[in-house]
Amino acid sequence: MNESVYRSVNYSKTLITELMIPSYANFGGKIHGGTILSLMDKVAYACSAKHAGGYCVTASMNVVDFLAPVEVGDLVHLHASVNHVGTSSVTVGIRVEAESIITGEIRHTNSSYFTMVRLDATSKKAIPVPGLTLETREDMRRFLEAMKRKELVQEYKANFKNTVDSLDLDHIEELLKDQNCQIQGA
Repeated sequence: MNESVYRSVNYSKTLITELMIPSYANFGGKIHGGTILSLMDKVAYACSAKHAGGYCVTASMNVVDFLAPVEVGDLVHLHASVNHVGTSSVTVGIRVEAESIITGEIRHTNSSYFTMVRLDATSKKAIPVPGLTLETREDMRRFLEAMKRKELVQEYKANFKNTVDSLDLDHIEELLKDQNCQIQGA
């Protein structure tokens, strides 16, 4: 990819709307979380592939909190936009909203960030993506937030590894005594 290529956030903004049908429901009668996650992955792909100009794969997704249930018969709107780009990665912000066709009420049900990586079609190796043109203060804010999230994830991974590596396993029973678990046959 020519390094002087830049694309705006608006260039690849993507909206997918899907009707929630009975076969998407879980045993509780609400739309299965896996259905929502699959739709989020689909919109992340569409948005990132458009920005990148080629095939992208999901590298990671940030925490997905289910804020409100989605009902059979709702329209689910998935809004996606590129928040950040690296050398070969695209961070896509996704907002999921459920709309009741009957009442017109719109509920924010989920938000997440997917990191997608552009791959060469032949070698399947990561290749560069276009840069991102930031046109508004909101674009800049989202770009900076994505940078901070990436930094915090790297920090968390390093801290977690250090914490686990430093556990005194000779005293494991003491570490677990106030937890909701039992030790059997250890």
